[in-house]
Amino acid sequence: MRKSPGKRSSSKRLSQRARKFIESVLALRPRIAVFDCDGTLWEGDGGKDFLYWEISNKVIPVEVAAWAAPRYESYERGEVSELQMCGEMVTLHAGLSVSALQAASRRYFEEVLEPRIFPEMQELTQRLVDSGCELWAVSSTNDWVIQAGVRHFAIPTEHVLAASVECANGKATDRLIRVPTDEGKVEVIVAFIGQKVDVIFGNSIHDAAMLALPPHPFAIAPNPDLESLARQNGWPIYWPDFFDERR
Repeated sequence: MRKSPGKRSSSKRLSQRARKFIESVLALRPRIAVFDCDGTLWEGDGGKDFLYWEISNKVIPVEVAAWAAPRYESYERGEVSELQMCGEMVTLHAGLSVSALQAASRRYFEEVLEPRIFPEMQELTQRLVDSGCELWAVSSTNDWVIQAGVRHFAIPTEHVLAASVECANGKATDRLIRVPTDEGKVEVIVAFIGQKVDVIFGNSIHDAAMLALPPHPFAIAPNPDLESLARQNGWPIYWPDFFDERR
């Protein structure tokens, strides 16, 4: 299997608890592993932060920004569904150059999300690849950001299943291809991987459906609702060193 050019983190800077977590996953000898991204590979909601970063950096037109910010506030009040909002956060790029969006996503990731990467997840993905495991990333954030992000890990960009739209003549359109969230994450795993997945990693209740799939689910820095579900189901919970360093 071809290795992805992920940036290997140094295990020397990982805590003993982090190294124990990595070894516990490797001991399962998984052949296929699936990772959520926001909150699982790095801290925070990369999709939300990208929207506001785009507004601040004038990546999207002023009139789109004027609509998008209040719309996201409506979502946070529970007036817009997760599926609807995640779809709109990618379709709002209709008419923009794909190459410009890719460049903006790389810049955004380096400026905002790279400092929030969980080093043990970098180390884990590389160790899994070294052991012959096939890795996939599933996310409801747009695929431009997720593809920029997985380059810092050992996940191939062609194994990214994220929110996406059709593109034509080098520009994004408003025609959705997929928005993997909740049961939609299960659907893309079945459709694109089509094999038994051994381990899955997620952090939010929107990962719950896919976490129920494999024999070995892991809740990484879970949100309170997922943490409660994980404890009920006996799923392992792991809090990255990142959170100890911030205390």
